[in-house]
Order: sequence, then structure tokens, then C-alpha cells
Amino acid sequence: MARRRKRPQLPADPVRAQIDDLSHDGKGVAHIDGKTVFIEGALKGEEVDFVYVEKKRSYDVGMAQIIHQAAPERVAPRCAVFGICGGCALQHMDPQAQILAKQGVLLENMARLGKVSPKEVLPPLTGPHWGYRRKARLGVRYVEKKGRVLIGFREKRKPYICEMERCEVLHPSVGERLLELAEVIGELEMRDRIAQIEVAVDDQQTALVLRNLRPLPKEDQDKLVAYARESGLCLFLQPEGPDSVTPLWPEQIQLSYALPDYDVHFDFSPTGFTQVNTDINRKMVPYAIEMLQVQPEDRVLDLFCGLGNFTLPLARRAREVVGVEGSEELVALAKANAERNGLDNVSFHAADLAKEVELLPWWKGGFDKVLLDPARDGAQEAIPHIAKLGVKRIVYVSCNPATLARDAGLLVNEHGYTLEKAGVMDMFPHTAHVESIALFTKK
Repeated sequence: MARRRKRPQLPADPVRAQIDDLSHDGKGVAHIDGKTVFIEGALKGEEVDFVYVEKKRSYDVGMAQIIHQAAPERVAPRCAVFGICGGCALQHMDPQAQILAKQGVLLENMARLGKVSPKEVLPPLTGPHWGYRRKARLGVRYVEKKGRVLIGFREKRKPYICEMERCEVLHPSVGERLLELAEVIGELEMRDRIAQIEVAVDDQQTALVLRNLRPLPKEDQDKLVAYARESGLCLFLQPEGPDSVTPLWPEQIQLSYALPDYDVHFDFSPTGFTQVNTDINRKMVPYAIEMLQVQPEDRVLDLFCGLGNFTLPLARRAREVVGVEGSEELVALAKANAERNGLDNVSFHAADLAKEVELLPWWKGGFDKVLLDPARDGAQEAIPHIAKLGVKRIVYVSCNPATLARDAGLLVNEHGYTLEKAGVMDMFPHTAHVESIALFTKK
């Protein structure tokens, strides 16, 4: 039986370091005795004292303790548990500097991974920095030693729920109620059987899905209903998988959001995917459609379309739009949303876009423009099929700069496209998450 390798012992005393750069996940980068150290809470250009928290074969991880020479962009974090909670990485950095750093991550990935660079760098798309997050999953745990329930995100590098009174990035309808929610759940008989809360905030309502590991007795349900009535929150229970989500109060709940510029409304489920930042989404959709230069005679293909966030607005501008998504559930929801909005020039199809799609009926007839918004894995397998369409303009919306860079390299270096424009969007302020958009053209 193989022996388990011992973890290297961490030096106890603080170490002085000069921060040379900022990593893609928001850590300061230093070099100690020829080895790279990623230091949480440090910014480029600073001199800090740090302690080691992790040692790896090729790199180490540290945490800043004393800042001897602060960077100009350093600010005081608003959150009382910043540095402990694993939810945010950049609250100590001015928001304008954050988005410029993310722009640097995008451009560096494009140059290094894709061997491409945009002819034009777009101005960053920005919005509110606090209270923006409308989708989240919060951990819940009854801690017997503390005699209370904790609700929040997990601590950095630890499985524990962070002991927090409020969350500054969550929508205030939830972010300012964490203690209140913890007290309500703490009064339940089954307080130790609530594992998480899924948050979904639409344009008018806030829904909380309680993951209850056992059926709740009537007394517990009555307490939750009384709280929901008093607070105005919509409560759901989820005793098993996603299909088991059922409303507790009110009995009939439908979440929805609107894109007023296009007079479209979207119904969605509390556990389904939607953009977390409404303000950025309402700027992003017209931003993408304007870059695509959609004309009334165009037939447009929207890949990885989800519930139709781009598809339905596109249908207000184009002759026909085809939305394609891997999830049958999302396709059904997208079809219902199109019908609700009276759009009959749009169709939706479920397909695995990593496989051969060129023989499918909806592919035939050709397209004039393509928009794609894939998950973090990107669209590598779909790129050859997209390229064969020969469209003149492609807009690529991405939540991962590394896979966008890789796919951009394929479009430019293997399929003859030009990377006209690229830029970042501040979908997740104070985190290291980079949302970006790129325009590709072909003559």
C-alpha cells in the first residue's frame, strides 16, 4: 500500500515579499528563492509581510498580514469577513482597477493561449458594485457548539460556513437578512437538516429554495410560512433532486425578468440558470446585438441559448432566429417564453453542440450571423461547424477568458476570421471572475 505523502511543514514566521504581478484569480504574485508564491490580499507593486498557508511542488500560497507599501488602487474592504469568506477576492482593490486587471487577464490569455489580439479593445461594461448578485447558493449549518445556525458562503480553503451577518454583494433582500434567516431556521425542529439555500431574485420577487434533507413537520412549515408572509420572501422546499422543488408560500409563484429595450419577458425557475447581474445583462444584450449588426432580412443562429436571453431580443430585429441548447428543460422554457412574447419567427432545438450538427434540419438553409454564449468549457468542438457556415460576423460571449482565447485562436488562425474587438464586462465585481465579449468578422 502506497504511503501518503506528508504535507510540507509551513514556516511559522512572516516573510517579506515584493509583489510583481496579479494572478488571474486575484492573488499577488511574488518570487521567493526562485519559487512563485501567490499571496492572497496583496496587490501588484506592494511590499508585504505574509505567512505561508499552503506549499506545493511548483508553487506556494500565502496570505498577506502587513502591507508596508500600499498600491494606489488599494481600498478598505466593505465586508467585515473579507479574507475569511471565500466569496470575494478583490474587495481590497478599487472597482475601476479591478475591471482593468480583468481586461489584462483577457488580453494576456488571448496573446498566450490563442496567439491573437483584438484590433480594438472595447471599453469595459460596468454597473453597480454592491448588492448586484441575484443568484447564489448559500451554505446552511446548525453548529451545536455555537448553539446557532450559520448561513453564508464557505470559508477560504475550509469546509466551514463563514460566520457572517450580511453579504455586501448579494441583493439586499437576502444580503441584509442572513442573521434573520439563521434565527428563523434555528427555531425549526429540523434545523440541522437544512443543508443550503438557493437564492433567485427576479425583477420584483425574492425566492429562497431550502434544501431540506428530510421532510419538514407541519410545525416547521407553519413557522416558515409565517416568516414568508411577514418578510415578503417566496419560499420553496427541495427534499430531493431539482425536480422535487415545490413552492411552500405562496402556493403559486412564477419568477420572471424583463429586457425593456426589446419588450421581452422571461419566466425562469428558481434553480435554473439566469444571469446573476441584471444591470449588466440589460447592457450586455444590446451591446452584443449592436456588434452583430443584425438586419431585418438576417437569419441568425444563437448557440448555447439557454432560456432565450439573447434569442428573443434578436427575434425583435431579425427575419428568423434559431436557438440551440443542450438542455431539453431550457429549450422547453425558451419555447414557452417565445410564445408568451408573441414571437413566431424564432425556433428552439435541443442538441449536443460538441457532436455533428450539420445534418440536422434546423442547420440547413444557412445563417447570416452567429451569436454564442457557451459555458466555461467554451465552444471548441462547435467551432469547425460554425466556421463552415461562412457567416460574416460572429459575437462570442464568454465566462472564461482561457477558453475564449483558445477558441479565438481557432477562428483566427485556422478558419480565416479577424478578431475585430474584445472587451470585459463587470458581471461579478469583487470576484476574480472575468466575463468577456468578442467580435469576429470575415470578408
